[in-house]
Amino acid sequence: MFPLFLSLSFFPLIQAQLTTNYYQKTCPKFYDIVRKAVTDKQLSTPTTAGATLRLFFHDCMVGGCDASVLVTSDSFNKAERDAAVNLPLSGDGFDAVARAKGALELECPGIASCADTLAAAAHNLVIAAGGPAFELRLGRKDSLESKATDPENQFPLPTMSMSEVIKIFTSKGFSVQEMVALVGAHTIGLSHCNQFSQRLFKFNKSSDIDPAYNPEYAAGLKKLCENYTKDPSMSAFNDVITPTKFDNMYYKNLRKGMGLLATDSAMFGDSRTRPFVDTYAEDENKFFQDFARAMEKLSVLHVKTGTKGEVRSRCDSFNTLSY
Repeated sequence: MFPLFLSLSFFPLIQAQLTTNYYQKTCPKFYDIVRKAVTDKQLSTPTTAGATLRLFFHDCMVGGCDASVLVTSDSFNKAERDAAVNLPLSGDGFDAVARAKGALELECPGIASCADTLAAAAHNLVIAAGGPAFELRLGRKDSLESKATDPENQFPLPTMSMSEVIKIFTSKGFSVQEMVALVGAHTIGLSHCNQFSQRLFKFNKSSDIDPAYNPEYAAGLKKLCENYTKDPSMSAFNDVITPTKFDNMYYKNLRKGMGLLATDSAMFGDSRTRPFVDTYAEDENKFFQDFARAMEKLSVLHVKTGTKGEVRSRCDSFNTLSY
């Protein structure tokens, strides 16, 4: 993991190694193929955008944007995908990338990496959901390893304090403002009930429900998740007002006590993050601008180029055994 000063100085170097027209000669229809595959999936399953964006974030935060999260486990290796923090990832995101990669292999076999495919899928789906475009540079290679132990301490968890969450982001070179902008991705997507159930059932000795919740919102969540122990797949929209539209409603909800996860509510309650929450709640254009810049930065985080990776034929498996 790079220290903050090195990570920031490293950013322009990585940018120079990737280009926006990387596939212009080798796979000129790259953008169109990915766009069609993922938007078709989004039209049939509107939760795809949130699932794919979350998948991209989980990939980039562990070893960089290298498609390591897409690899499935086998009898020789338990892969990153099966780490506890990744088990809630929706199959819709994996399916969107698999569809895009399959179409690319038919058009230009062995050329487009899974890492670029995932990045382009997330990029297109943010736009399809109404969000901002951001500069997408290509040329990533796919990882040569994927281990379930790699995600440990690399992600913000709902049980963490805001100081712990901030520490994770700053260790990867993101400012507090960039962190708050990136978390705005919660404006689309879902979270499983077991990720916030502790706020609804026996929260503490004096209250069953976390008092940070809007009471009516909490009552609705409690009813929705009442059988979550019997059905672990039960989930709720991160933004109950406009769940499939990429907008600034997530921040508006935080101000009304409608932050789904404990870390969502904490972000509004903490003096280090609340000013940015207020800014984005009041100015959607500012949120879009800052989100786009933060996504550009995330999308090139510790990418692999040249001989440091490969172009997989299938996104769920390495071309050759490498453990």
